[in-house]
Amino acid sequence: MPIRIDTDLPARAILEEENVFVMDIDRAVTQDIRPLRIAILNLMPNKLDTELHLLRSLSNTPLQIDITFLKTASYEPTHVPESHMEKFYVYFDEVRDKKFDGMIITGAPVELKEFEEVDYWEEVAEIMEWTKKNVTSTLHICWAAQAGLYYHYGVKKNVLDQKISGVYRHYPLHKKTLLVRGFDDYFFVPHSRNTGVDGEAIKQCKELTVVAESEETGPYLILNETGSQIFVTGHPEYDVMSLHQEYIRDMNRGLNPEIPKNYYLDDDPKKGPVKSWRCHANAMYYNWLNYYVYQATPYDL
Repeated sequence: MPIRIDTDLPARAILEEENVFVMDIDRAVTQDIRPLRIAILNLMPNKLDTELHLLRSLSNTPLQIDITFLKTASYEPTHVPESHMEKFYVYFDEVRDKKFDGMIITGAPVELKEFEEVDYWEEVAEIMEWTKKNVTSTLHICWAAQAGLYYHYGVKKNVLDQKISGVYRHYPLHKKTLLVRGFDDYFFVPHSRNTGVDGEAIKQCKELTVVAESEETGPYLILNETGSQIFVTGHPEYDVMSLHQEYIRDMNRGLNPEIPKNYYLDDDPKKGPVKSWRCHANAMYYNWLNYYVYQATPYDL
């Protein structure tokens, strides 16, 4: 998939080095097709890493994608240069009158707070309401999945007795659901969170279907009836080093974290991580873009 992004975006050079198809605007405008318009509300603290992770994951179909990064007006990030945000991000107010084929709302490091206590909750809630009429399909990741389930369906989150950190085995429950088309009988997904969702409440909601789950981490992929809202409780887009960086960060903070499960070779941090989830992560993003965005969106937005 050619990703159409700003020529100066820092992720571009890394993606090209990895042989990912990146298209500049000059080349894109000469193609006689309409790009899919995808908005990304990036709430993660390290925005450059998240940009790279998501763009890498979105790069595996023949579709052309036009990416718009969104930022909140109610909270200014502190882990990224202001110049980067000004150049590559726009406020929601700048696009509220537009329509998008798809949208991704990322996780955020605020899971231990009640949703209403989060500085930018009202703005995120406004955006989630806006997506109902202005976005063909919205993908909610990790904290955003919990937030979306809570906002749209009243499903509450719960604080876990122990943090989930590692790479866990999952199973598709409805193999004919298009989101898991091509998946194996089991697959792996990274998780890193202190909270979970109420699986029973989800299963009792007639509008929602759990299409993949883990015996250890609970529901993973949850869809509404039309696929216009998809909730992903893990981090399939994570880079191979993401959990390692979080583990070292928590070690340096004196938190004595557990070694991420099923992540390091022989569970030994000195031997480095093993990448075991990328193929299914790519398949999930491919299926979302193809079946829930491209096949469902009107040509004229």
